[in-house]
Amino acid sequence: MDHRDYIRYDALGLAELFHSGQVSADELLTCARQRLDAVDPILNCVVTRIDPPPAASAQCGDGVFAQVPFLLKDLFQDYAGVPTGCGNRALKRAASKPAAHAEIVARFLATGVRLFGKTNTPEFGAKGVTEPEANGPTRNPWHADHTPGGSSGGSAAAVAAGAVPMAAANDGGGSIRIPAACCGLFGFKPGRARVPGGPRHTDLMQGAAVDHVITRSVRDSAAMLDATSGYEPGAIVRIAAPDTSYRQAAERDPRPLRIGVMTDSPLGHALAPETDQALKAAIEQLEALGHGVETATPAIDGRQLGADFLSLWFVQMAAMVDQTRADTDARADEFELDTRAMAHLGRALTALEYEAIQRRRLDYRRALAAFHDDYDLLLSPTLAGPPVAIGELDTPAWQRTLLRPLLRLPSGRALLRSGIVAQLAEANLRHVPFTQLANLTGTPAMSVPLSIGASGLPQGSQLVGPPGSEGLLFQLAGQLERAYPWFDRLPQIAGIDR
Repeated sequence: MDHRDYIRYDALGLAELFHSGQVSADELLTCARQRLDAVDPILNCVVTRIDPPPAASAQCGDGVFAQVPFLLKDLFQDYAGVPTGCGNRALKRAASKPAAHAEIVARFLATGVRLFGKTNTPEFGAKGVTEPEANGPTRNPWHADHTPGGSSGGSAAAVAAGAVPMAAANDGGGSIRIPAACCGLFGFKPGRARVPGGPRHTDLMQGAAVDHVITRSVRDSAAMLDATSGYEPGAIVRIAAPDTSYRQAAERDPRPLRIGVMTDSPLGHALAPETDQALKAAIEQLEALGHGVETATPAIDGRQLGADFLSLWFVQMAAMVDQTRADTDARADEFELDTRAMAHLGRALTALEYEAIQRRRLDYRRALAAFHDDYDLLLSPTLAGPPVAIGELDTPAWQRTLLRPLLRLPSGRALLRSGIVAQLAEANLRHVPFTQLANLTGTPAMSVPLSIGASGLPQGSQLVGPPGSEGLLFQLAGQLERAYPWFDRLPQIAGIDR
């Protein structure tokens, strides 16, 4: 098997070739490593190479994804004996090795995948681009001057470039769907507690963050969710299993759906023209399949939701920074300036302010539930525009100059009052204003790669369902994939025959 054959199959297809004896485990891994060697010097998508011990490799013979080459994300997905760097200089320096697999990693491995690396991520997963100072930026396979998105940008770039058919990812504010949209891939975010986060990160950010994969095919994503979903000790709830498998759901067309579409950014900014065109095309595609689509938006203040999401991220950053300091004796300069600013703000948030955010999260859930009383799904663009250029969202020099003295103050309240970080947040969220709703409400959502924009970069369409609607989303995704195939629509760097 050479890379031209390798790239023609999704993960299930490669596993079927292995099970039937048409290809060996070593051939598959050799293809993956050769593809990665060819593209990684350009894309910088993998930060750690893993050579599995013989015992681990031998255990890959069974399972739905037997011997399929696979990459973990270098954030929250601990693999025993391999450092987890989280895009941070101190953790990279310390290179401490976890003693046990994260539960999601154990479930990934139980499917038979053959792990051989970990992918790049922004520091602590805090941005919608993948440009950590510790490891350098990951680049978009469609155009190397642009971002593959974040925070699962390394995983998305590796999949789009043909190194692997799927890669692990996680999503706390859009980090599966954003890079999937940027790279022309399928990105599915399960609902709260559908998959495990333990033992160290169960119900992270009160359920806003979840793990899954980024894929080229819908059926790979569905089959992986079948394999990894289910209760883990310590989970907040025990969610009932679906009546039928997600893979089976993806093979069946849904009934005609009523879909409400959000045509404007919740932050009030205009969509980029090519994103507006892509949304109109998605509406036409859905209507051609028999679904009813009309303009409708949940009764939610988008700016308040964005501010609340960022405040929760600030608290998360404070916790991550403090834990890293405790684990590594990290110096202040081993954290990026933006990370330090977020952490400073997180420490300044009072308990009463944090409680008020949690009450508003309940309001958001109620408002979205009321919307879903009338509409099966909510449609929007995944992003407000095409993928941004590398470095476009860097903090301006003048803001960095003003931030440094403010960070030396004992309290972040002055930083909150300065307005500097609010400006920074506005500049960053304006490009990704649609994805946070599903995280704060704990509902499943997906980005479907239906278009290539006028810039030559992919455009994603996001669909958000009510709690427990993973099966319905997979039904619609499978229908869209059959009607408007995207599997073979890959960038030139993937090395496919055109």
